[in-house]
Amino acid sequence: MEIRPSARKHGISDADIRHAIRHPRVYREVERDGDPQILIIGPAHDGRFLEIVIVPADGPTRVIHADNLRPKWYDLI
Repeated sequence: MEIRPSARKHGISDADIRHAIRHPRVYREVERDGDPQILIIGPAHDGRFLEIVIVPADGPTRVIHADNLRPKWYDLI
């Protein structure tokens, strides 16, 4: 798994990103600008929910976004 610099923009630790991905509450395939992406909502180590966006790739999966869960996604959990 490759955690891109854009995923670190909001201060979420790599350990919390990996934890949320390993313990998804929501796993949804989405498309942005014609590119496939996967939205994952899962817990950080302290229990708060995170929103993670990954880009499936032939090589390592790329994590491009990580942030605390925003209200616009609350209806998914």
